Amino acid sequence: MKLYGAIDLHSTNNVTVVINEQDQVVYEKRLPNDLSLIAQHLSTYRRSLEGIVVESTYNWYWLVDGLMEKGYRLHLANTAAIQHPAIQRAEVYR
Repeated sequence: MKLYGAIDLHSTNNVTVVINEQDQVVYEKRLPNDLSLIAQHLSTYRRSLEGIVVESTYNWYWLVDGLMEKGYRLHLANTAAIQHPAIQRAEVYR
């Protein structure tokens, strides 16, 4: 089963989400911004993850570089330019 990850990165924490091909949430958790902790939580899904999207905010470098060094495929996203219902719903809950 293919899975897709997304990380909504904030200054001190993040929300890490993994969904399946049917857009069903498989995993969702708010985590502190600690690379080893984030990688540990993603490791369960590593073999099935097609990629992880990270919002391109001012502080994304450490996370993207660190996860790439651990073998994950990362993508940067400009959420202001994405017109997807899941992104729009997420904006309502911030």
